[in-house]
This record gives sequence, C-alpha cells and structure tokens, in this order.
Amino acid sequence: MINPQEWLEFGQKFHGHKCPAMPMGLRVGAAAMNALGVERAHDGQLIALVDLGDDHCATCYGDGLQVILGTTFGKGNIKKTHKGKWAVTVVERATGRAVRVTPTAEAMLNNKKSSFFTDYRMVGKPASTVPAEVVDPLVISVMSAPDEKLFSVSPIFEYKLEPKKDSFNGFVCEECGEMTVTEYGRIKGDKKVCIDCLNK
Repeated sequence: MINPQEWLEFGQKFHGHKCPAMPMGLRVGAAAMNALGVERAHDGQLIALVDLGDDHCATCYGDGLQVILGTTFGKGNIKKTHKGKWAVTVVERATGRAVRVTPTAEAMLNNKKSSFFTDYRMVGKPASTVPAEVVDPLVISVMSAPDEKLFSVSPIFEYKLEPKKDSFNGFVCEECGEMTVTEYGRIKGDKKVCIDCLNK
C-alpha cells in the first residue's frame, strides 16, 4: 500500500507551492495504485489518462498524480484527455488492467468555497503568495479526509492500449542544425528539415 502522506513534502517541492489540488492528486493516485495493487512507475509500467484540460482551476492536481504515480511528461506516460474534469484512469501497461478514480464533487466544491480560492486565486493572486494560515488547513483537510469523502474508485476493468513505439532515430536539420526525431522530419526541396524550418 502506498501512503500519500510520504509524498507530500516532495510533491510540494516539485510543484512549487502549497495548494489543495496537488495533494488531491496524491490521494487519488495512491488510491488508483492501491486498487490495482501496483507500485509507482519507474519506467512506463503505468499510464495515467487524466481528464484535465488547459487553463482551468485545480490543474495542480496533475502534478500530484505525476509525483505519486511516476507517470511523467518526460516518460510520456501521462496524457490529458482535455475534458475539463479531474478524474484519472490509471492503466497497468503489462496487463491492461485499469481503474478510474474520481474526486467527489463535494470535495472539489468545498475547496472552491474556501478563502484560498475566493480571496486569493479567483482574484488573480498567485498560489505561492497565499498565507500559510489560509492554505495549510486545506492541505491538512485533503490529506486527512476519509477516502469516501474525497473520491470514488471504479471496479477494475480492461483498457486496450496502443502498442508503445519509442523512436531512437534522429537527424540534424539541414537548415537550423538542431537534432530532430526522424519521425518528425520533413522534406523541403532537397533538404531534410524539422517542422519549424518547413513552416518558415
């Protein structure tokens, strides 16, 4: 069983500020791993399909997921579905076993009604400027709430993943001189170029 509390300090350092959404990601990610009976991904063992979009509140949640699941931008095993929600589907690549964990609307609304949101975030103040006495109780609340108040966990189901195709092939763009992955190369006249140089 993975304990999200053990990842809180690192998660806050990685994320850069204290807020309730990143800890929510820690709790949800831990619940997904514990439901599947899997460990944190050191490589690409897990895939996280997170229903976040862009430029909406509480996307900090995604950093909590990255930290605890080991699903990272660099490893390419976390993907946004751009649905503007906070559920995540976690898939064990080797077996296709998956689980969907969804923060409760009640928990999300309680955070949005807090002073952290109404007096700071919703008026444009950066999260890193919110006083500790405002944000710390929210973090504690998220980290200590009973599971059933914070999220719901689906039954385990099968999820079909496309085969992973890593490319180790590259070339030097003949215009800008930058290394480019072969599959992203383009032909411009008689030159092999990158997409940026093709579009110049």
